[in-house]
Amino acid sequence: MKRKLLKISVISGIALLFVVAGIYAKTVPEVIELNDPAYEEHKKGVVHFEHKKHQNEYAKQYPEFYKNGCGECHHDKDNKPLTELKEGDDVQKCIECHKIAAEAPKGKKAPKKLSKKEKIKEYHAEALHENCKGCHKKFNKKYKPKKAPTTCTTCHPKKAGEKDEDEEEDEEKEDKG
Repeated sequence: MKRKLLKISVISGIALLFVVAGIYAKTVPEVIELNDPAYEEHKKGVVHFEHKKHQNEYAKQYPEFYKNGCGECHHDKDNKPLTELKEGDDVQKCIECHKIAAEAPKGKKAPKKLSKKEKIKEYHAEALHENCKGCHKKFNKKYKPKKAPTTCTTCHPKKAGEKDEDEEEDEEKEDKG
């Protein structure tokens, strides 16, 4: 009888540990709003990144694009993929390394000419765009029809009262007459 009670207690204790661990385990949200407070103002609509869809659905459908697992998007300070990363692990925010909350200045606004690599290393928006658009362009090169978004308005929703690129282009054509 004592032996049976001990067995039940041990099994119950182990089950309780799993339940508690499950409650306190970090889960990655399905959708991550890329609304970093480091930006004083977002010039375009804030991107809602479908993390779960990429992590689960796309990774299974297109494994050749996920050879490094989470390391396809997440990397260390030396730009090496974090291949051992798993759901629930702590992850640094991109802005912690790519510290300038903006796109790199272009044209006459640029204080000096930066290489693409320098822009990505310093500017947060450049790093995110390279990470996302770079992968999407590779995907579109391999698969037809092109399904992965690579234009501003397909990822950045319009802000209230904002025109999209197509509307602006039409207006420019009308102004030129």
